[in-house]
Amino acid sequence: MFFWGMSYIWMKQVFVHIGPATTILIRLLISSVFLFILLKLMRKTERIYKKDVGIIFLAALLNPFLYFIGESFGLQLVSPTISAAIIATIPVFTPVFAYIFLREKLSWLSIAGLIISFAGILVMLVLKDLTFSASPDGIPLLFGAVASAVFYGLLLKKLTLRYKPLTIVWLQNSIGILYFLPVVLLKEGKEISDIQLTFPIIQNLILLGIFASSLAFVFFTYTVSKIGISRTNIYTNMIPVFAAFFSYYILNELITSEKIVGIALVITGVILSQKRKKKIPLLFKTHESI
Repeated sequence: MFFWGMSYIWMKQVFVHIGPATTILIRLLISSVFLFILLKLMRKTERIYKKDVGIIFLAALLNPFLYFIGESFGLQLVSPTISAAIIATIPVFTPVFAYIFLREKLSWLSIAGLIISFAGILVMLVLKDLTFSASPDGIPLLFGAVASAVFYGLLLKKLTLRYKPLTIVWLQNSIGILYFLPVVLLKEGKEISDIQLTFPIIQNLILLGIFASSLAFVFFTYTVSKIGISRTNIYTNMIPVFAAFFSYYILNELITSEKIVGIALVITGVILSQKRKKKIPLLFKTHESI
């Protein structure tokens, strides 16, 4: 979540010089090469079964393609903190679909945590006059990214049963390059020749490729395989916390009292959602238990 929170700052700085689609294509190229080398060095390459090819391509269509389209183009119109806050609504919608398709159950504490976290996000997003503190054009794009992430999570759970996290992320990012290439050529092809790569831009692209598009997804995928998609997605509520903190120090973004209250609610919700009822040990066996 720290890497993804930082990615909003890295992307915002790169977007000044490079278009969103081109930025994503470059970070996916860096990620694919990095993960391929990692797989070879660790000797973790796996056989991909034909029956899984369709679900792998569908997963890559949802994330990174559709997710990054919504997130990146939305980020052009909305501040990093608000963008991250909207993306953090993913765990609000995930449990419903996880229950329908995966039969994952959540405790009442988890549900309460989700509600409190979502309330914190609304505090940051809605002003006192009930208007949004962000561009109305950017908000639908970001919620489109949320929808893509929710359905991607459902497919990801199935893939984690057959493949290792490194393999899954390498496959989705490599396929994502194929999806983004025509978009870049059609939408931003004329601008590519005018790009001037300076050291800060190259540095941010490498950070995006290695940390945001590689390691963050590997950690996320590994966690899904251990605790499920619903509980894992709850941690995405931490993204706006990191994004707000670093936006303030790096981009000089104004941190209002509403954002502070919202961040506090988000953290409270995350902590509460991870609480589990302690089982009382059985000291004496009854006839029924025997």
